[in-house]
Amino acid sequence: MAFNATVEMVHGVAKITLAGEIDAGTAPQFKECIEDAVDQNAKSLALLMQDVEYMGSAGVRVLIFAKYKMESQGDIYLIGVQAYVRDVLEMFDLQDSLIFLDEYDAARIE
Repeated sequence: MAFNATVEMVHGVAKITLAGEIDAGTAPQFKECIEDAVDQNAKSLALLMQDVEYMGSAGVRVLIFAKYKMESQGDIYLIGVQAYVRDVLEMFDLQDSLIFLDEYDAARIE
């Protein structure tokens, strides 16, 4: 599946829908979405990741970049992360600095 990323602002939350593989070739597009959200003063990021099939170290670096950029603004929610991708994130010890949810919870996020 080809990589696709879209950003939508909802009540100050940047909802970033991701699909496909996040690797060295697609990570710059993912990073651009994060930068757009930060530039729009998002109070938090909600990354809808149920259709992400693969995430390599370049994608992990973008998440670390996002955490750094959002440090003073708000939280980062990872929604619907597949087991394989979650395992990768846990290898990099990111499970405590990101919030994992099975589905988008507007009451909690917004």
